[in-house]
Amino acid sequence: MNLIDAIQAQAADIASIRRDIHAHPELCYQEERTAALVAEQLTRFGLEVHSGLGVTGVVGVIKGNLPAHADATYKAIGLRADMDALPMQEANTFEHASQHKGKMHACGHDGHTAMLLAACQHLSQHRDFAGTVYAIFQPAEEGGGGAREMIKDGLFERFPMDAVFAMHNWPGMALGTFAVSPGPVMASSNEFVITVRGKGAHAAMPHMGVDPVPVAAAMIQAFQTIITRNKKPVDAGVISVTMLHAGEATNVIPNSCEMRGTVRTFTLDVLDMIESRMRDMAQHTAAAFGAECDFEFVRNYPPTINTAPEADFAKHVLAQVVGHAHVIAQEPTMGAEDFAYMLQAKPGAYIFAGNGEGDHRVMGHGGGPCMLHNPSYDFNDHLIPIAASAWATLVAAALPVK
Repeated sequence: MNLIDAIQAQAADIASIRRDIHAHPELCYQEERTAALVAEQLTRFGLEVHSGLGVTGVVGVIKGNLPAHADATYKAIGLRADMDALPMQEANTFEHASQHKGKMHACGHDGHTAMLLAACQHLSQHRDFAGTVYAIFQPAEEGGGGAREMIKDGLFERFPMDAVFAMHNWPGMALGTFAVSPGPVMASSNEFVITVRGKGAHAAMPHMGVDPVPVAAAMIQAFQTIITRNKKPVDAGVISVTMLHAGEATNVIPNSCEMRGTVRTFTLDVLDMIESRMRDMAQHTAAAFGAECDFEFVRNYPPTINTAPEADFAKHVLAQVVGHAHVIAQEPTMGAEDFAYMLQAKPGAYIFAGNGEGDHRVMGHGGGPCMLHNPSYDFNDHLIPIAASAWATLVAAALPVK
């Protein structure tokens, strides 16, 4: 690997910051301590610092020694890291385990913050690039839409950039490996709530009521035909009914039944079709049984779609750091990511960075890679100098000095 010596030399100090953040996790829009720590470090590095975007977001500005070229592809780029933790109890018992009950960095956002801090430290000391780098430390990725809120708060107006990039650790992918590809890499995330309203009755006299439970069962079965018969087989889509609540007694037919679940797609066209068909099926199925229904569909995160020029550019840059054989095609995942909002507004790419097979973890909760959103997860600190070197190399390539 072609890692930057200065970044490697400072990696241990940055890893200690990462572990401090891990020990003090904060949920979405509550990242006050984390944001203050980030701002303090950026100030110590000599950066121009702006705080409070999207409630608790932080942006560090790093200007190169030379102005951007008039004909340059990029005059300014953004590098984004997320800062928030998850509302779950940590199972690890190592020294830097969470000190806050019910809160844990189980997705590696502590590591993403450290990776970008390490890059900022190096770039502040080596400004041999032409243009501007905006280091974006974002709150509330885990369901809070922090990227959307930073954009609403004027992120791209206050810090005009030509492209934006982000990186997420990926357990099970070898350390020193990156994955990036053009097109959809993560799905849209959407939720639905359907309430079937029937008529309660004694369970021994079902003819006296309208049972909402078989109505709900018919809907659940029918929804799967949207995936198998209404959608092109080559288009990805998932409908998952994950919650079903009805009744309070075994001998009473309930008045209503509530279903909840999620829909995930890689395109908005498929999402539009699924929402429309689900609504029609729910309403007409209820009517066919003599029941009524309320249908609510909430669109959360859009699909994360890498633009081809930026994905190809990132692939070329990453190969300079780890070699072509270690930059692989990105397998799209049905998970969701609110960096999608930034990619709707700007060209860019979302990169997966190998977090290893789990050798870095303290054993005791099962061997092998510990997947994201797991109570025994821990970020691999060996990734910090690799990712930071990749960030610095990307800046040098995007904002070259002629």
